[in-house]
Amino acid sequence: MAFESLTDKLQNVFKKLRSKGKLTEEDVKVALKEVKMALLEADVNFKVVKQFTKSVQERAVGQDVMNGLNPGQMVIKIVNEELVNLMGRETEELPLKPGNEITVLMMAGLQGAGKTTTVAKLAGQLKSKGKHPLLVACDVYRPAAITQLQVNGERQGVEVFSMGDKQKPVDIAKAALEHARSHQQNVVLIDTAGRLHIDENMMQELADIKAAIPVDATILVVDAMTGQDAVNVAKTFSEKVGIDGVILTKLDGDTRGGAALSIKAVTGKPIYYAGMGEKLSDLEQFYPERMASRILGMGDVMSLIEKVEASVNQEEALEMQKKLKKMDFDFNDYLTSMDQMNKMGGISSILGMLPGIGAKQKELEGMIDENAMVRTKSIILSMTPQERANPSILNVSRKNRIARGAGVDVSEVNRLVKQFEQSKKMMKQMPGMMGGGRRGGGLGGLRGGFKLPF
Repeated sequence: MAFESLTDKLQNVFKKLRSKGKLTEEDVKVALKEVKMALLEADVNFKVVKQFTKSVQERAVGQDVMNGLNPGQMVIKIVNEELVNLMGRETEELPLKPGNEITVLMMAGLQGAGKTTTVAKLAGQLKSKGKHPLLVACDVYRPAAITQLQVNGERQGVEVFSMGDKQKPVDIAKAALEHARSHQQNVVLIDTAGRLHIDENMMQELADIKAAIPVDATILVVDAMTGQDAVNVAKTFSEKVGIDGVILTKLDGDTRGGAALSIKAVTGKPIYYAGMGEKLSDLEQFYPERMASRILGMGDVMSLIEKVEASVNQEEALEMQKKLKKMDFDFNDYLTSMDQMNKMGGISSILGMLPGIGAKQKELEGMIDENAMVRTKSIILSMTPQERANPSILNVSRKNRIARGAGVDVSEVNRLVKQFEQSKKMMKQMPGMMGGGRRGGGLGGLRGGFKLPF
């Protein structure tokens, strides 16, 4: 997961600071030296690191901090604020025109960055906000690029405009704009060709499209896993073609995160969105404050709430809440809660947003066997509707049949039934949990009684 190593290192630094009753200037210098090393190892641009640590030190050795009641926490607060400044204090929105006026967004990037998939993801986001997007297939060089866009466009329920791979991209872009005008589509997303590396032909093609049609924003898609290379690509595109903002892909992968912390400072351009997975729904608006909180291991409750609201059917959630209050839930509800969690990106995604988890995330993930959860789902799906709704009727012969159907040992079926019964008993003893009592009990406080199936 992005920033995992950086988060661990920063938390170790802050732990030392918090353990001191009073800080000296030397304490701050030593701590910032460790912060500097952690940032450089996370592949943050060295000039950015130098300016960042200088800004933190200037603020951290001030009288208010050094003589304050809790100087360690004050330093952490300053680091948090400077991280936000680094990534852009304000959340930047795409420059969309009002009403039915057409906004033209030209998407650019190197091959392998996930540009074509990201274009479709963005179209889906815009559609969910009431826009009527049109995807335009202008990558006429990469084999299957047009087909890939068409498949993803169909999944998103968004039209794809294509003229095949024999026409010039400039002509395709012009025709697409006319098509959008005549079909009341108000956002045109142009998927331009990528290259394995930056070359003059690529830059010229982008410049030609910008000269031929009124492009409102050029958005660069960069792979966060390439670290400083991503920053260098962004800088080159910014200088040669002109970009208005960036979308970072693969920020959920095994990446050190340096690109996210460097791009705004190096190019002066905002990060609009971050790709957090392979599914077409895995595109999150980039919030500098929330990202800074994640980096420092403080969680991201707002994004978690939004994930819950986007993934959980409100009627199902209210029904679940009623059942939990009456202790009347069954294996169908167990199955529903597992599906809800998968929609939210799985356990890693959820844990990463919970405050106070931080360095414990790996440990907690290790305690949860993802394969066991797959087997649990198989067991429940091997039950009849009657058995799922009435677990009390599960006798020995029924359990043996379910085990055979799920391809597991009957001991696993017995274990699941026992866990289910224990969950019921535990919830009876904790009426405030899962929305059954006062507001804010566990994850039940997240608008509608979301239940984790373990």
